[in-house]
Amino acid sequence: MPRCFWCNDDPLYIAYHDSEWGVPQRNPKALFELLILEGAQAGLSWITVLKKRERYREVLFGFDAERLARMSDEEIAARMQDPGIIRNLAKLKAARQNAQAWLALPDPVAFLWSFVGGAPKINRFGGRSEVPAVTPEAEAMSKALKKAGFTFVGPTICYAFMQASGMVMDHTTDCDRHAELS
Repeated sequence: MPRCFWCNDDPLYIAYHDSEWGVPQRNPKALFELLILEGAQAGLSWITVLKKRERYREVLFGFDAERLARMSDEEIAARMQDPGIIRNLAKLKAARQNAQAWLALPDPVAFLWSFVGGAPKINRFGGRSEVPAVTPEAEAMSKALKKAGFTFVGPTICYAFMQASGMVMDHTTDCDRHAELS
């Protein structure tokens, strides 16, 4: 099956590409998880985060925003010792801060989807050189999230989040998933 250029032969990556990436997601908990994980990915490859996702689910309370928002400094310090996650103090503190900001939004799902007008934006990129790292929508999302108190939500992170959550469908035209999702 032809896949997007970024998908390597790792079975975990293939499963993620084939069944999750670019599929419109409106479940609040799933969207929150993706937002936190995209922030954790900053400066790293997505496969690195993907391989650690199950452990993140364990140590970050299943991405329960209410529980994560109450995570103590001591709990963060304990997680800094866990080799199963990315041990970055700023990113772990951002997860707590972002949970607090998430809970302050009246309707996080509607808020996030508003940056694409409430419906997936279907792109028709032919290959690697055409897929942007940032778009005006991602810049607007980043600015709004920062204003709402989020961190680790720069425009590149926001665009990767939009792609992962299916807000934008960036499977390239040479990928079998493009036809399925457009």
